[in-house]
This record gives sequence, C-alpha cells and structure tokens, in this order.
Amino acid sequence: MAVKKQFASFAELLATTDKPVLVDFYATWCGPCQMMAPILEQVSQQLGDRLQVVKIDSDKYPRLSSQYGIQALPTLVLFKNGQPIDRIEGVIQAPQLIQHLTGVL
Repeated sequence: MAVKKQFASFAELLATTDKPVLVDFYATWCGPCQMMAPILEQVSQQLGDRLQVVKIDSDKYPRLSSQYGIQALPTLVLFKNGQPIDRIEGVIQAPQLIQHLTGVL
C-alpha cells in the first residue's frame, strides 16, 4: 500500500478524496491487526482504482477512534463522501472482504 499523498488531518483526507476510503483502525500490539495487513494489501491492489485504503493506529489517535466508536481491533470503516457507510470488526479474509466491498461500492 503506497502512500500517495500526505494529509494534515483525517478530516482533510475525507474532504479531498474523490474515492471511498477504507480505514483500518489497528494497533501495533494486536495480532489480528497484523493478520489484516496482507489482506488489506490485496484489497488495495484489487480495488485501488475504486477506493483508498488508510491505516490509523488507534493508540496514537485515540480521539479519532473514539469519535467513530471503535471498540474492537481491527475495525474497518468504509467512508463515502466523508461519512461512514459500512463497518467490519475482526479479521476477514481477502476474497470475502473484496466481495463485500464490491457490493457496497
């Protein structure tokens, strides 16, 4: 997952992107979160033309995690037009995640 552009804030990212944004709320100490990294890489490779994948460390940004009601890690939140439209908690395999996202997008 290559970072294409740096943003001053998460709000700026949501306000300036023309694609839906899939946010992975994770923590470095979280085993299931580490399992999601290669899965999200596959999603980014397969759906990168339709959405942007962003990772947010919940330990570093607790206010942001709280703002979106993140209570379990990993939690994926899909934003469209700056608003959360879908949420998945826990590990999900790449084929199921891609199928799910394709249906939502």
